[in-house]
Amino acid sequence: MVEIDGSQYSGSGTIVRQAVAFSALTGQPVHIVNARSRRPKPGLRHQHIRVVQAIGELVNGTAEGLSPGSQEIVFRPGTLRTGRHYLWDIGTAGSTTMLGLGILPVLAFASSSVNVELRGGLFQDCAPSVFHLQHVLLPLLHCMGLEVELVMERPGYVPRGEGIVRLTVQPVRKQLRQLRIVDPGTVTRLWGVALSSHLEKRHVSERMADAAQEVLGSAGHKADIDVQYDQASLQPGAVLALFADLGEGVRLGADQAGALRRTAEFIGQHVAKQLLEDMKAGATLDRFASDQIIPFASLAEGESRFRIAAVTDHVLANLWLAEKFLGVTGRLNDHTLSITGVGFPRQGLDA
Repeated sequence: MVEIDGSQYSGSGTIVRQAVAFSALTGQPVHIVNARSRRPKPGLRHQHIRVVQAIGELVNGTAEGLSPGSQEIVFRPGTLRTGRHYLWDIGTAGSTTMLGLGILPVLAFASSSVNVELRGGLFQDCAPSVFHLQHVLLPLLHCMGLEVELVMERPGYVPRGEGIVRLTVQPVRKQLRQLRIVDPGTVTRLWGVALSSHLEKRHVSERMADAAQEVLGSAGHKADIDVQYDQASLQPGAVLALFADLGEGVRLGADQAGALRRTAEFIGQHVAKQLLEDMKAGATLDRFASDQIIPFASLAEGESRFRIAAVTDHVLANLWLAEKFLGVTGRLNDHTLSITGVGFPRQGLDA
């Protein structure tokens, strides 16, 4: 059984999610202690419980300790025998993207295509937005041989959630391919989405976009921002996502959701500054994709290499977990991260 101290590095739910995903793939039971012990509200929350349950469904696994606030769990995986359709509802505004990031490494090696409906929060702090998953991570996975189509049916915000996103996952044919993008190139396009729900009278989407354009303009850039207003969400909310295309296969992203006492102007300025910071760093992966890609690169065949925007605790945590479960060691050299994957085979999991 693999022993994991969940207080290490970021001490976040990422450790729980990724440890259970690696456990499911490798067939190694995992014992996690101190789960999220360093967070303001320690222990498991609804979104962490749901991701463990979802992965358990995919591999006929069992879990102990799944209750709100629990800091210790044991997960014992079975055999991957995926169905064709799943619906997982977090039941709160917990992140559907985090749930998606937990199940995607497992679904990559399913025996057939799988349709998934996720319900919960789509836009909130401390989690990548659905736009980032759709426009940054999924294109990277496409380059690695994993096809995932994402459709947002309904936005969902804090505190109510109840957003809906659908995923159609076509598993890899044999193995994930390596990913090599080390040259950021030059900017070819800046673009984004300014979305708000039930806030058109206050011109929130335009205000976010205008504030972002002002910051980008001061750096000599202009973005094509799609201003959208939505009435389908069950509550008011807003999000701004910006993207920079910098060459073949390179796309950086930044985003922020609305929150109480957070103005549209602040959101626009914050997101634009964050994107410019990652561009200035010469990165080929932004600060969010830098850690999200590590599990997939660790499972892939061959050496993946990319320049990351920052060596975050999330990056270090995912490298640590890849070494614990797969024996993979990442190599960092001046923000260039190299990972030689194990070439995990799809047929190794077929029933």
